[in-house]
Amino acid sequence: MIARTQEAYISTLLSYFPVVGIVGPRQVGKTTLVKHLEESFPKPSIYFDLESPNSFRQISTDPEWFLSQYQNQTIIIDEVQMLLPLFPVLRSLIDTHRVAARFILLGSASPDFLAQSSETLAGRIAYAELSPIHAQEVNSSHIDLKKHWFRGGYPDALLSPNDMIWQIWQQNFIKTYVERDLERLGMSSNPIVLFTLLKMLTSIQGSLLNYANLANSMQLDQRTIARYLDILEQAFIVRRLQPWFVNISKRLVKSPKFYFRDSGNFHFLADISDFQSLTHHLSVGNSWEGYVIEQIGCRLNASVKPYFYRTVSGAEIDLVLVKGIEPLVSIEIKLSTATALTRGSTEAVNDLKTKHNFIVTTEGGNYLYRPEWRVCSVLEIIDHLTTLNLIT
Repeated sequence: MIARTQEAYISTLLSYFPVVGIVGPRQVGKTTLVKHLEESFPKPSIYFDLESPNSFRQISTDPEWFLSQYQNQTIIIDEVQMLLPLFPVLRSLIDTHRVAARFILLGSASPDFLAQSSETLAGRIAYAELSPIHAQEVNSSHIDLKKHWFRGGYPDALLSPNDMIWQIWQQNFIKTYVERDLERLGMSSNPIVLFTLLKMLTSIQGSLLNYANLANSMQLDQRTIARYLDILEQAFIVRRLQPWFVNISKRLVKSPKFYFRDSGNFHFLADISDFQSLTHHLSVGNSWEGYVIEQIGCRLNASVKPYFYRTVSGAEIDLVLVKGIEPLVSIEIKLSTATALTRGSTEAVNDLKTKHNFIVTTEGGNYLYRPEWRVCSVLEIIDHLTTLNLIT
């Protein structure tokens, strides 16, 4: 098992909150992580998977009576979004017997799960998002970062013995999402339509999102496209990077930029079969940009938000990290080792007045390019952002 940096954070939450929710996409390793943590629990635990007909029947018939039998154990409920009426029952049980780590809820990113549990269990639950394995975890496990960039961070995909097995895993993963999981999250459409949409989205990786163009191409209305993208984002499959435009007196681009969160998902859907093919693909630059943004974005502290910045006149920064209403860090992402900055990048930093500015390249080097700019690799930028207390 690859050690996860979230392990210590989740252990801290379990020492205080009666309910801890661990959310993230399927196959990301939520169950594996919790079963690993079980070894350090101060009391026995019991596990139920609501996708199992037996577990579902046991809990759903009379949940309050059934779960009260285990009040001296940590109850782990997997795929909890399958039984949304359970949340008021959990609140009642907690208020009767409130102890730390009474329940651990694992969810595959249902919007209803997040909304309902937040309202019903307010003050009783803390969340941790488990993303696919990130670059720092890969480096600690001595796995090549190029392999990580190409295959993505889902454990079984990353650790596949060869690229053929990786492709089969990705095919099954996407098939399950479009035929079952996305429908459960509200995307009630033909799986062929959903697969076509995912394929089409690969063409706009790293680009401004134009709902009208997507709607015309898919022969769907814009409202439907927007709803589908909402669900894909809440399922941790895609990221819409919003533009930063507070307190800037210039004409700005206000459409979000689009990225697949897992680079392996993107490469499979874009029909990129191996790393060599990636290096010659037209989308290689956008792939690298999305990869770097995700390695940073999935680690940010809750108080720090990622944006991009672009004006109509051409000033642009790939990634801006903002705390409150203050832009703190500007990051330019370059595929090549060439570090020359465009006039647009310089203008953008002058607009934003960020104190920490980085150029992330594939090779890095951790050196000053100019007094206000430092050149880094993806691992080096993570170290700097950790020092600045912006990421966990």
